[in-house]
Amino acid sequence: MKRISVLFFATFRQYTGERQAGLDLPEDARVADLRVRLGEIYPSLVEPIKTALVAVNKEFAFDEETIPDQAEVAVFPPVSGGQAKSLSYFAISEAELDLDELLERITLESTGAACVFTGMVRGVTTRYDPHETVYLEYEAYQPMAEAKMRQVADEIRARWPSVEGIAIVQRVGRLYPRTPTVLIACTAAHRDTGVFEAARYGIDRLKEIVPVWKKEVGPRGEEWVEGEYIPDHND
Repeated sequence: MKRISVLFFATFRQYTGERQAGLDLPEDARVADLRVRLGEIYPSLVEPIKTALVAVNKEFAFDEETIPDQAEVAVFPPVSGGQAKSLSYFAISEAELDLDELLERITLESTGAACVFTGMVRGVTTRYDPHETVYLEYEAYQPMAEAKMRQVADEIRARWPSVEGIAIVQRVGRLYPRTPTVLIACTAAHRDTGVFEAARYGIDRLKEIVPVWKKEVGPRGEEWVEGEYIPDHND
């Protein structure tokens, strides 16, 4: 085995939550093997790592190249040089949602429209099963949830190519009535480019395949709320 140091930059630091990590690899490991290993360690990198740029000891490296022992390996997106055509942001968070900050992440110079959906904790439910809620307790399988958020965004872009930016954020922890719980935001150059439909699709799809659960606590006790959708091989 050989030991290397991996540095993460820009969005890859965001995906992993780390700036640097030590990693053991087989003696004959190549850059392609490193991509696979990083995807195993960081599920949020499974897709992004396929197009990441890799540098070994400060020189660009390619999939067929063997990584030497004690190498310093950097992983990063294509370097800045022009404006990106699309932006994405995904998060499972305990922090309050900051709409201005989230929109800034997914807004380009060409952006002229943003459609935002935010789910809220209801204190009083009047439809189907009328009852009161004291608070909700949200829980998520974070690595898979963020990977599935990325899948939802990919599906949105496939259906509405004009969408420029997508933000999907789910809050976890104890949340009280009148508190935002989830946010789906889509931006585009114009309002008539499908941005409304894209945001609606995003929240509906999130409810189907993103592993997030809530426990409802109220005067009549507490109960985990479960959905009815069963994912298939296409999900």
